[in-house]
Amino acid sequence: MGGPPLLDCEDSAWFRDQPEAARGAAAALGRRVGLGEHRTAQLVLAVAELATNVTKHAVDGSLLLRVLRNEAVAGVEVLVVDSGPGIADVPAALRDGVSSTGTLGIGLGALRRLADRFDVHSVPGIGTVQLARFWPHPLDPSLTRETIVGGITRPIGGEDVCGDAWAARIDTGEQAAPVQDGRGDRGDRGDRGDRGDGAGLTSTAPDWSILTGARTPFGRPDHTSASSDRPSQRSARPELKARSALLRGATAGPGHGVLVMSCDGLGHGPMAAIASQAAVHAFRSGSARTPEQAMEEVHRALRGTRGAAVAIARLEPDGRLLFCGIGNISACVVTTDSRASLLSHPGIVGHQMRQLRTYEHRVPAHGTLVMHSDGLSERWTAGDLAGLLHHPPAVIAAGLLRHAGTRRDDASVVAVKGAW
Repeated sequence: MGGPPLLDCEDSAWFRDQPEAARGAAAALGRRVGLGEHRTAQLVLAVAELATNVTKHAVDGSLLLRVLRNEAVAGVEVLVVDSGPGIADVPAALRDGVSSTGTLGIGLGALRRLADRFDVHSVPGIGTVQLARFWPHPLDPSLTRETIVGGITRPIGGEDVCGDAWAARIDTGEQAAPVQDGRGDRGDRGDRGDRGDGAGLTSTAPDWSILTGARTPFGRPDHTSASSDRPSQRSARPELKARSALLRGATAGPGHGVLVMSCDGLGHGPMAAIASQAAVHAFRSGSARTPEQAMEEVHRALRGTRGAAVAIARLEPDGRLLFCGIGNISACVVTTDSRASLLSHPGIVGHQMRQLRTYEHRVPAHGTLVMHSDGLSERWTAGDLAGLLHHPPAVIAAGLLRHAGTRRDDASVVAVKGAW
């Protein structure tokens, strides 16, 4: 499989204070994806240890089971997120013989050996994120490199399905880029219900200012509110305006590019999930090479649904970033000491989408692209992610969800990092 490593991801279920349920779900998931009897037993042992530990000792801890796939093989990933008390000495905790009192006693060192990929980020007093991946053995050669894109979704409290979604795919440069003028296809005439596709919108188009919120420049509703009561932290961790250029007729560069989408179906629950999954299907199956072209494909796929806020980025090996956003998806390029927000425009993909605009940015060395829905507060800074940025993208996403996520809405985060 050429190009940068990517894994398709399917979140399966979240568990809070349910060790036995998590073990049973892990066993069923291992059998379903074909891990094999021995490997599934190891997965169940790891989940039992992690779930028991987080239940007994963590604050507000949750365990997520999900399926990972590439073109060759499927596996299971376990993510554990909690809000404290944290691990004071992670290297010591990873040594054999160290285990939290009352758990199964195998310790983090044994978990690291059982898993094909194990990662821990922990800050005392703040919390811990743990990631463990299990693949069938012998390990497929395509899995030797870490994926450059990782994300996480979490439904609003009381719901089993999430109306947010994210997806990524590689553009090899071999697809034929469709030529579209888009006139009359973005709600430019008010989406009067005369599309002829049977969707039958009412004569009054949804009010994007109510449903998605008007955005101030560079995607923040209020630049001053994030740290207004902490001026010293604000000056030390600047919120930058991304150095960007508006492109007319943006084109994809040579070689392998990575297209990444973040989508927030309006509202929450099953109807929002229908919209976001339609967006994911259109994005993954489309032939678009630029974010603007991909947005057109997603827009057509979301007709007849609630619609969604959508942001699409294309990253290239030389650090070039193309970005197109509609609605209130927050997007930033983050380093250890800066956060540069990317510009989105008001609208509802699938309903009202005026003139699309693509912006070009440069991602600095060791920079990370982060996109998240409004299920997370924007009151976070580069310093909040500084210790996470050398971890896998999925751990970065989970750490940001723990720090800034709310329980009042569906939430999703996707992070992209690494050169290829």
